[in-house]
Amino acid sequence: MRWASPTFSSGSSKVAEGVRGRTDALEVLSSWARVHRTADSPLIWTHAPSVGEGLQAKVVLEALLEVRPVLQSVYTFFSPSAAPFARDLQVNVAGYLPWDVRSELERLLAGLAPGLVSFTKTEVWPGLTAAAVGSGIPVILCAATLSEGARRRRLGARQLLRPTFGALSKVLAIAQEDGERFLELGVSSDCIEVTGDPGIDSAWIRVQDAAPGAPYLAPFLQEDRPTLVAGSTWRSDEERLVPVVKELGQRFTHLRSIIAPHEPSPTHLDRLEMMIRKAGLRTVRLEEVERRGDDGGADIVLVDRVGVLAHLYSVGSIAYVGGGFQSDGLHSVLEPAAAGLPVVFGPRHGGVRAASDLIRLGGAQSIEGESNLTGTLHAWLEDAGLREESGANALGYIERHRGAAGRTALAIAEFFPA
Repeated sequence: MRWASPTFSSGSSKVAEGVRGRTDALEVLSSWARVHRTADSPLIWTHAPSVGEGLQAKVVLEALLEVRPVLQSVYTFFSPSAAPFARDLQVNVAGYLPWDVRSELERLLAGLAPGLVSFTKTEVWPGLTAAAVGSGIPVILCAATLSEGARRRRLGARQLLRPTFGALSKVLAIAQEDGERFLELGVSSDCIEVTGDPGIDSAWIRVQDAAPGAPYLAPFLQEDRPTLVAGSTWRSDEERLVPVVKELGQRFTHLRSIIAPHEPSPTHLDRLEMMIRKAGLRTVRLEEVERRGDDGGADIVLVDRVGVLAHLYSVGSIAYVGGGFQSDGLHSVLEPAAAGLPVVFGPRHGGVRAASDLIRLGGAQSIEGESNLTGTLHAWLEDAGLREESGANALGYIERHRGAAGRTALAIAEFFPA
């Protein structure tokens, strides 16, 4: 793949951006090690594939540095979407994960001399794992998730992955069921520990950090309007949402919707704006809301940036989470739950444990299409008591499961004696 990578390195696609980022990834980390590595300070190398996993890793690293403040830290990621996120992390060096070539990673590990390599959630790379274990460096998986329908549990995948997962020193699972499934991948039972989902702590913190006076939040608090916040939406979500919003608007004339696309590129926003206007609805972008200080009575506000969604849930009444009609599956339901909102999403949520838990507890509902979505939203908008009860159930789930970041950090700290 690396030999062929120059073919895919031009252009603005995610693939091209990722290939370019990996071109000098090895040298970025090696250069830092040569200049800044402190021999008498222990070091942890944390890898998280994208932003969602990065948020889990971030809150764990912050908790870890409270108990082991002398640690140096290296952070790597895979997806180009995580590059801006990584730049803001309080780590010593961050960058793309180099190509997973064992011989080169062995030389990098010799320079970095980490006391631990930590993967996050699902992504465990065989080259890096083999290089670390061969060098006597323990490797662990934090916020470890293995759902019932995970492709890694298929026969061929299990046979391919057993040497890598079997080499892990510790698997810190989000739940007992997830931990037990890792036995199928060759993880020893005495290496599995259930510490919970640090993503819950991360979601709670981000929602609590919402400042009502922020320019992108204050305009929504000026007028008491029922507000649907639709986060991380794809086209498959928006094609269902817009007609439903139009229909509900005829019954609930003050209804306001905020739609935050998963990838708010100019092309995507222009297409979505056209769809909304064709439906006869008024729309405005968040940038304009900030500039004017109000939403101008718009039916739908389009979020034209990333990084503000968790805060926007704090001004909502109901949440819709996107991805449930995509093959990649549902996005995080934790932020709206942490904001105390009832949550609705599409049918493809089998790999998201929190989604199933919220449905069971009455804090969320899964829908199959437009008619189900209309009925669910109508019921919550019509009955404030029902809406508040569902939101309280969602928030209760978050409050009961907080603390995983601290437990995970303490488990990691055992690899770094005080």
